[in-house]
Amino acid sequence: MTGLVQNAIDALALGSLYALTALGIGLIFGVMRLINFAHGDLIMIGGYALIVPSSAAAAVAFIGAWPAPAMVAAIVFIVMLFALACERLAFRPLRRANPSVLLITSFALSFFLEHLVVMIYGGRVKAVSIWPELLEALPISGVRIPYLQIVTIGVTIGLLVLLVLFLKRTPMGIQMRAASEDFSTARLLGVRGNRVIAVAFAISGLLAAVVSLLYVSQVGALTYSMGIPLVLFAFVATVVGGMGSLTGAVLGGFVVGIASVTLQVALPVAMRPDRDVFVYGLILLILLMRPSGLVKVKSIEEKV
Repeated sequence: MTGLVQNAIDALALGSLYALTALGIGLIFGVMRLINFAHGDLIMIGGYALIVPSSAAAAVAFIGAWPAPAMVAAIVFIVMLFALACERLAFRPLRRANPSVLLITSFALSFFLEHLVVMIYGGRVKAVSIWPELLEALPISGVRIPYLQIVTIGVTIGLLVLLVLFLKRTPMGIQMRAASEDFSTARLLGVRGNRVIAVAFAISGLLAAVVSLLYVSQVGALTYSMGIPLVLFAFVATVVGGMGSLTGAVLGGFVVGIASVTLQVALPVAMRPDRDVFVYGLILLILLMRPSGLVKVKSIEEKV
């Protein structure tokens, strides 16, 4: 029973990271019908913003040494600024282009950001330690739950509630929902497309910054490719949940996270290094049974 509870907490914590990443991808897709693979590099930028450039393996902390509130605010500001710059400089000039052009642009932007970081910081792994006290465990009835997992789950729930309130209770949120249903009609009704898309990118940047801080505090290391695994799993989660559905993106994130942890525990030791094969196999079965994802989106189905 103790092991079951421990695995459930691990699955929820991992699913929370995937859900927040998938939410950032799903938010942009809902408004622009763009799968932004550069979203993972925003997560990477949030991590590297903690340190000053150094060629040493153990980088010198900069923002990472600030008090927690100031550090979080600074990282969120920097990542949101990069997200807005990507939208303004890379995606806005190509907004009327073919969707495949936008997709290629996201890949090009991803490679550009990664190699820019390599030029500035070098390609070696950087050791970073933030909030080491969160790695300590809280014993509850024989179960040792790291404080970081509690924070991760709590932050995810809080951000999901705030985002729901924003989308349903604020004028900008309502405009974003209208744009996700039919962007052209929404613009005819007075929705300012540039502003809506910019806000969507800003929110995706905020989510990427939060994921970056939680992920770096867990792994304690930075690499220029650190965002790639997260964004790949998040993209899969978005597809499983249902493209264009924010609820589906969150649900898909938790499904992928729970499947990963469950298979890591259930598989024989010799097969655990190949866990991802079984995860993707399970995802394939889900998509065979529900090709449109767990949550169907009428506007997407009609266009298909």
